[in-house]
Amino acid sequence: MSWIYYVGRATAWLFFFLLTRRVILGKENIPGRGPMLIVANHLHNADPPLIGSSLDRVVFFMAKEGLFRSRLIAYFMYRFGAFPVNRQRLGRTALRRAQQVLDNGQALAIFPEGRRSRHGYLERALPGSALIAARSRVPVLPVGITGTEKIKGISWVFRRPRITVNIGHPFYLTPADGKFSKEELAALADSIMWRIAELLPQKYQGKYRT
Repeated sequence: MSWIYYVGRATAWLFFFLLTRRVILGKENIPGRGPMLIVANHLHNADPPLIGSSLDRVVFFMAKEGLFRSRLIAYFMYRFGAFPVNRQRLGRTALRRAQQVLDNGQALAIFPEGRRSRHGYLERALPGSALIAARSRVPVLPVGITGTEKIKGISWVFRRPRITVNIGHPFYLTPADGKFSKEELAALADSIMWRIAELLPQKYQGKYRT
C-alpha cells in the first residue's frame, strides 16, 4: 500500500479525534488477519475514511466510478486503496479486482446500498455485496455507522457530533457453487442488511427495522 494511504489514514484519525466524539464498539470482533468483506450503511462521504481509520487493518474500498473521472482525484483514490465500480451493475473488472484483494488476504469494504442514504436510514441493498461474499467464501464483517449525517454546514465543527462505529460479529453467506438467480441474490443481500440493521438504532434501520 502506498505511503499516501497511511498519511491519509492518520489524517482521518486526527480529523475524527479533534472534530467529533467518535465511539468505536466491537473492535474485538475484527479478524486480526486474513481476508474479510466489510459491509456498512452509508450516510456521508466521510464514511470511508471513518471505517479506514477505525479498523486496525489496511482496508480497500469499492467506490463509485464517477470519482475516478478526474486523473488527479483518481490518482489519490487508487493510492487510498479504492477502485471503481458501477453502482448499478457489478462489472467483471470490479469483481476480479475485489476477488484479488480477498485472495491476497486483505480487507475489502463495500456499501451494499450502493450510495449514500437520502434519508439517513437503510435502503434496499444492491446484489453486489452478496455476490462477492458468496463467491469468495470469506467472513463478512457488518458495521453500523451513526452520526456522520450531522457533518454538514459549518456549525457541526463546534458541536463535535457523536459518531458511532458499531462492529458486529463476522458471519458467512451460503457458498456459491453455481450461478444465483436475481431473487436468490436479493435475498442474500437482504440478509447482509439485516445484520447491519442489528447494529443500528431503530430510526436508522429503515426497510430493515427489527
